[in-house]
Order: sequence, then structure tokens, then C-alpha cells
Amino acid sequence: MYASSRTTVKVDDNRYLLTSQVVVCKHRKRGGRSSDDVTNRYGMATSPTLSPQANRGIGASLHDWIVDWGGVVIDSIRAVGDLTLFVWRTLRWMMIRLPRRETIFPNFYQVGVLSLPVVALTGTFIGMVLSVQSYFQFSKIGLETRLGAVINMSLVRELGPVLAATMLAGRVGSAMAAELGTMRVTEQIDALTSMGSDPIHYLVVPRFLACLFLIPTLTVMADFMGVVGGYFYSVLILNIDKHHYWYNSQQFVGAFDLFVGLFKSLFFGAAIAIISCYRGFHCAPGAEGVGRAATAAFVYSFVLILVLDLFLGIGLNAIYLSIWPAGAKLF
Repeated sequence: MYASSRTTVKVDDNRYLLTSQVVVCKHRKRGGRSSDDVTNRYGMATSPTLSPQANRGIGASLHDWIVDWGGVVIDSIRAVGDLTLFVWRTLRWMMIRLPRRETIFPNFYQVGVLSLPVVALTGTFIGMVLSVQSYFQFSKIGLETRLGAVINMSLVRELGPVLAATMLAGRVGSAMAAELGTMRVTEQIDALTSMGSDPIHYLVVPRFLACLFLIPTLTVMADFMGVVGGYFYSVLILNIDKHHYWYNSQQFVGAFDLFVGLFKSLFFGAAIAIISCYRGFHCAPGAEGVGRAATAAFVYSFVLILVLDLFLGIGLNAIYLSIWPAGAKLF
């Protein structure tokens, strides 16, 4: 005997028509008892199938689209508000009371000392790469001796602070987000609150100060090693006259250029610390949540570094041209 049933169910805000056609076979077993076997018409066990309800209409689809985008906008506004309050609490604690040296010195060591090798290595090879690419272009117009000005200007103003900040975000920012995320998942941050300690003051402020104060040092190291790497490849391998190399560098690279790079690095370090600590504090539960927090900390920090670099560069260039309208030019 065949029987069919239809049931309408709702899954993820969509209505589906649940259909199932079965065969009920009644037979009598030994001993006089009867049983019902539910199979499909091919004698196999049946399972319900979901088919979308047809013709929902354009209005319903438009409603779902508006609801989805509305949720995205609301979540974004909420995240911006939470981040603003997070920054305010961090700055307020810095003005009220600084952290103890037992908590701040280990963070200084992690951020500054342990980041020096990777920043120095990166700066050295970036200087060499700039030398290779610039020489290929400048040799066509007979301006090989201007390589010193191009390489050192690019390193001091842009590449030095950006690369130092990128290495800091990758090595320190991800580690801070993962560490704080693990503390959130294991309820250590809640334990600090229950003990009367403010987690922002104890965990965030030392990391923020370490990134803020030590990234200029890392930027100087990246600049120095980049200049050394560019000089090594330009003079010793490309056989460019070293007198003209340093003379052009001295003519076109000034103290204001070094100030621009160091000034940018302060904003980069603050952005890395805030984003990384915020992602760690708002980590989702589980190991997957910790991994996502570490990844998001690096990605958001890197994007914010580039955005800040753009707007700070525009503003600082405007200040430079207002002070020195006829600035030094390469050509």
C-alpha cells in the first residue's frame, strides 16, 4: 500500500515543502504479531527531501536582501562603537595610572628586542631590491648616480616605517590577539575582573605602550639596514661611484624626511596594538575563534596601516610644501 505525506517546514527563513512517498507493507510474522515496515517503492529506507517553495516573489527576495544588509550595517556600527569605547578605556587608564614595571618590561622585550632581527633582515633586502629595480630604470637615462637619493628617500619616508609596522603586525600583533583570545576563551580575563583588576589596565595598556614607544626604534633599524643594503649592492656590485651616491643622498634626504617616517610609525604602532588587543578581547569561543582573531588582527592592522600611510602622507606633504614651497627635486 502506498502513502504520501506533505509538510511545510521553515529553514533559514525559507519555506520548504517536505514530501515523502512511502510504502507501508503489512505482514504477519511468526507468532501472530504484525509489524509495519516503512520503505520506498524500491524497497529502500526513505528520507525526507527538501525542495524550495516555488514562486516566493520579488518582494520576498528584496526583503531578505534588505534584512541581510541591514544586519551587516548594524554589526559594523556596533563594532565601531565597541572599538571606540575600547580605545577610550585604554587612554583613560594611561592618564589615571601607568602599569607596573613587572608587566610593562616583558612586553617591551617581546615587541622591541625580539623584533629587531626580522626587521633588520627585511630592511636589508628591501634596500637591495630598490637598488636593483631603480638601477634598471635610471641606467637608461644616465642617472645611475642618483640612486642614493631615490633609495634612501623611499626607505626613510615610506618603506622603512611601513615594513617595520608590517613585521610588527605579523609577529607581535597576531601573537597578542592569540594570547588575549586564549585568555578570553579560558575565562582568565573574567577571573581578573572578579579579582578586582581591570583587564584593560593590566593587559592592554602595557602592550599599547610597548608598540607605541618601540616602533620608532624598529623604524630606525629598518631605515639603517635598508640604506646599508642599498649602498652595498649599488657600490660594490653595480659599481656606482660612492662619492656621488652619498652626495646625492645628502642633497635630497633631510631631517624632515626622517621625521615623517618616525611620525608615521607612532600611528602605525598605536593602530597595531589597539586592533590586536581588541580582536583578542572579543574572540569567539573555541580554537577556531582564536585562530580567526589572530588572522583578523593582522589583516585589519595591515589595511589600517596603508590607509593611515595615505592620509598622513598627504597631510605631511602639504605641511612640507607650506614650509618649503620650492622643495628639493630630483630632476
